[in-house]
Amino acid sequence: MTRSLLGLGVMALAAMMLALAMGSVTVSLPDLWQVVQGDGSALHRTLVWELRLPRAIAAFATGGLLAVAGALMQVLLRNPLADPYILGLSGGAAVGALLAMLAGMGTLLISGSAFAGAMLATMLVFGLAHGTGSWTPSRLLLTGVVVASGWGAVITLMLAITPSHKLPGMLYWLMGDVSYARTPWPAFVVLVVSIGLIMPLARNLNVLARGPMQAAALGVSVRPLEWVVYLLASLLTATAVTTAGSIGFVGLIVPHMLRLVLGNDQRIILPASALAGGTLLVLADTLARTVIAPEQLPVGVITALLGVPMFLYLLHRSR
Repeated sequence: MTRSLLGLGVMALAAMMLALAMGSVTVSLPDLWQVVQGDGSALHRTLVWELRLPRAIAAFATGGLLAVAGALMQVLLRNPLADPYILGLSGGAAVGALLAMLAGMGTLLISGSAFAGAMLATMLVFGLAHGTGSWTPSRLLLTGVVVASGWGAVITLMLAITPSHKLPGMLYWLMGDVSYARTPWPAFVVLVVSIGLIMPLARNLNVLARGPMQAAALGVSVRPLEWVVYLLASLLTATAVTTAGSIGFVGLIVPHMLRLVLGNDQRIILPASALAGGTLLVLADTLARTVIAPEQLPVGVITALLGVPMFLYLLHRSR
């Protein structure tokens, strides 16, 4: 366990250094070390401290949030195809953000509207799935899929009636764009705190993954644990979407990749998901802003191009 997490930590640190060094202006490792020590040219200090480091932290936090949320959703729903967006949270966040863009609001209000939309989607799905009785994973999943389809229809309608000069920004937000992240620290703090809160429950999550009846027979309070998992996964997803828009793929594939390599122990999977998801998105964002610099590619495209071959290789090797 310790060796695996240490290896992922080294990979995360290397990805962060690469993100700080690469760009339209390359910062060599000796120059980067001088900047870290407080020396170096003014241009390099501005590039590293004011531009690249906040963006790299935002990318790492967003990737970690999505991967941990995906791992929690897959345990909660007992479904390997579950991802952070399967219950319609990204759709609610997108509607809130697009409404703020249509109203001409600033970045801070757009982020606040996206978070409010995600929380509205969370309460809507949970309320409809719960009904007058208890909810089951299949009922929660079906309700989330239907609500997500409704949000998708609203998004399509909004894009159809939006003035053409506002469409590029809205489309980039929908595809995921880390450059929107102006204050990365809230997302990073949420990631660290959530890992600290969920790790004491990891052993119970291992039991819950086998089914609610087995978990109840072994003394686990199933319903409160499911509520905690659902609310925490919703908060992680809402924070990630608020930080960088709707970035797909990370929350679905990263937990699967780690299970193929490390097994299915949530005590390892959850912190490993935070490190691996953050590393993947940092690398993807670095490529997205450097491949055709000064133009940028949607980071969601890069995550798929990086992750799909790696996942297929691991799947083939696991045979």
